[in-house]
Amino acid sequence: MAEIIHHALMLNFHQPSGNIHDLLLNKEWEAKEILWALDRMPRSLWGYEDVARVHCSFSGTLLETLSDPAFQGRVYGIVKCGDLLWHLQNTSLFEILGTGYYHPVFPLIPREDWEEQGRRWLGLGRHLFGRSEGKAGFGGFWPPEMGFCMEMIPLLCRLGYRYVIVDSAHVEPIGPMRWEELRYMPHYATFEGHQIIVIVRDRELSDAQISGMDWGWFAKEVNDRTANCTFAPLVTTCSDGENGGWFRNTSPKGNFWQYFYREYLNRIRALECNIRPIFITDYLNRYGVHGQVVVKRGAWNTGRHSGAGFIQWAGSQAQKDGLARIAAVSTDYHAAKQRRRDLSPAGNRVRAFLDEAGWRLLRAETSCNFYWGDAWIPRCHSDLDAATRLLDEMKKAE
Repeated sequence: MAEIIHHALMLNFHQPSGNIHDLLLNKEWEAKEILWALDRMPRSLWGYEDVARVHCSFSGTLLETLSDPAFQGRVYGIVKCGDLLWHLQNTSLFEILGTGYYHPVFPLIPREDWEEQGRRWLGLGRHLFGRSEGKAGFGGFWPPEMGFCMEMIPLLCRLGYRYVIVDSAHVEPIGPMRWEELRYMPHYATFEGHQIIVIVRDRELSDAQISGMDWGWFAKEVNDRTANCTFAPLVTTCSDGENGGWFRNTSPKGNFWQYFYREYLNRIRALECNIRPIFITDYLNRYGVHGQVVVKRGAWNTGRHSGAGFIQWAGSQAQKDGLARIAAVSTDYHAAKQRRRDLSPAGNRVRAFLDEAGWRLLRAETSCNFYWGDAWIPRCHSDLDAATRLLDEMKKAE
């Protein structure tokens, strides 16, 4: 049994473009709950820099909203967004992970769009979190909805990421490996000569993290799961950080930070537990990487689906039709982009049409457009309609 069990806490934060604006108009209390859940995190950790360690991922659309001066003015008195973004730069408490700007399920969108989704996020993330280019900027990558496939590895390496988080249900060892080794040690995954470190999310503990748990249950469960480890285990739990009553609850007796995490940290300070929060980067630097694995195509589990086959996002005919149309419009967009290169130098008007068509296409790929069954599919088509019109206007202006 390991003397010390290392714990990597990971929280994903995402709101689709315009969503908080809409909620402020139509469901004001829900918008306030989301903003308070974001703001509560750094405030709950002040004074715990010696023990607290939290990994966070913020979608580009959420960061875009929080950093917008007009939005900041609108919610002043609810949350001071500028202060929130400043507090998240506390590298003693937070390790920020990169992600896709518009929060797409990468394996479901055209591969030609992957790089722009990744690079757009890096541009905004570096600006807001004060990071330089290169591998020292953001060490890890959070795949939106934990949607991952091995074909993503070359892109992640090009973008400078050292590790990616994947779900335990989709990881298979290459060669002999015990259950606890597979789940609680980092591994390498290789595709077409490119290699990245895989950090394995514990699915069952992550389900408890989003649903609500107390300290005693968590401590016992973690110790039971790692009882046969002859190495320093890394237990990784990942969930949304602002969705669900457990994270939105404003009562100190009923939310993750005051009820669970602070007690956890206080137990560490009192030397009453053998579990220690750690940054994944620090663990890798200290203990290295174990073996080789293959990661099957899949996402994290949702309320109804296991994540295999991406059924939550691609199960209905309307969802499939939306994804097929994304692929068709993407083909047209990249053809237009190539024409612009061939016609260089292009005029400002042509460039403006192409630029807007590009972000409309990328926004149509937002996972939320597909997560809610067929309900949000019209949002996808609305952006694709706009992108198509812009590409037509571009042809006329060439």
